[in-house]
Amino acid sequence: MARLLNLFLCTLLALFAVTNTVMAVPERAPAAPANNDHRAIYQLVQQGQIVPLEDILKVLEKAFYGDIIEIELERDDGVYIYEIEMLGPNGQKVEFEFLASSGELLEMEGKRVHEMRKPGVKFP
Repeated sequence: MARLLNLFLCTLLALFAVTNTVMAVPERAPAAPANNDHRAIYQLVQQGQIVPLEDILKVLEKAFYGDIIEIELERDDGVYIYEIEMLGPNGQKVEFEFLASSGELLEMEGKRVHEMRKPGVKFP
């Protein structure tokens, strides 16, 4: 788990993007951190404005076989979105999008995702 959090912080510094994509999500995010500032993101978590990444990773690791290969935190139309990409045991890729303010799954996209699901685990 610590390796994933370190991966997230490194990825976040390198990939934090602010886009203007319009999404139909009612919640609005606070102002974007300036200059990809990881401290500002940490502060958003501490203030309860976004869910800790660790919480979302625990849910994914419990429900799916595979390795997390990419993590992004994006701000789309004022809404923070965690985008997490996993590589399955048979080489399949799946991307999950979670509303960062609540941890709600917004979208799951990929082929043969059913092959990655762990038996007996409800998701979401």
